[in-house]
Amino acid sequence: MVDSDRLIETVKELIHEGNVRRIIVKDENGKLLMEIPVTIGVIGALIAPWLAALGAIAALATRCTIIVERRE
Repeated sequence: MVDSDRLIETVKELIHEGNVRRIIVKDENGKLLMEIPVTIGVIGALIAPWLAALGAIAALATRCTIIVERRE
C-alpha cells in the first residue's frame, strides 16, 4: 500500500528501474484505477500524460496498491 502523496514518486521510481513491463494501480478496495503499459524507451514526454492522470487519481484516493509486472 502506498499513500496517495507518494503515488507519483513511487511510479516514477519504478519506471526508471527499467525492468518494469506494466504498472497497475488499485484503490484500497481493490478497484482498478489505472493500468500503465511501460515499454522500453517510453519515458519522458510519452509517460507525462499518465503521470498527470495519476496525480488526479492520487487526489481522490487515500491509499493505493501498486502491482508491478516485471520483465523476465
